[in-house]
Amino acid sequence: MSLAGIQAVIVDLDGTMVDTLGDFEVALNRSLAELGLPGVTRALVERTVGKGSEHLIRGVLAHQLALPEVKGAGQACPALSVDALYERAWAAYQRHYLAINGQFSEVYPGVREGLQALQQRGFAMACLTNKPLAFAVDLLQAKGLDDLFVRVFGGDSFERKKPDPLPLIKTCEALGTAPGRTLMVGDSSNDAQAADAAGCPVVLVTYGYNHGEPIRATPARAWLDTLADLPALLV
Repeated sequence: MSLAGIQAVIVDLDGTMVDTLGDFEVALNRSLAELGLPGVTRALVERTVGKGSEHLIRGVLAHQLALPEVKGAGQACPALSVDALYERAWAAYQRHYLAINGQFSEVYPGVREGLQALQQRGFAMACLTNKPLAFAVDLLQAKGLDDLFVRVFGGDSFERKKPDPLPLIKTCEALGTAPGRTLMVGDSSNDAQAADAAGCPVVLVTYGYNHGEPIRATPARAWLDTLADLPALLV
């Protein structure tokens, strides 16, 4: 199928352009070690990531504190709670993530080729992620993708995050394009829900995270196995 009339493209980062599970896993496990908690599995990170770092940390803390070996200790120590540990966990996570940002991640095949082809055809492009802006900017630079985007927005750029439509609406305003002529490209139901509410058409990649759920169950204009196939849709 084709998407006629598209003037600009908004692209998600984690799970869409870059496989960052390794970065998340390392930063989280180093943070949890500081708190004396067991490490997480990659599978848990994949199910939890996508709604911003704050949500990720709270979700991971809740999961680890519910483990039998931790829960037993927590009954005798009220300080072992998500709320009690969150600030320490967040500070540790920021420190560790900044130290390794991009070192344990890889750009997905076809990403640069597909987006560069769109850039050469004159499409304005923005990166919109729930990752904190500073993390996103550093990662794009580390992976040599920063030159593709005229604007970059993170999870702390606006009052709300995806799946709320506000970030997409604000990004369309920054690009100077109407939502109906601005394509959202992502990997999860977060992206699809935000795009639908904002009035943007959405295309989803099949290789991302999506909270462990099959992405083809999420309505979209198309599902792509590689972003190298995206230019063919925009005619």
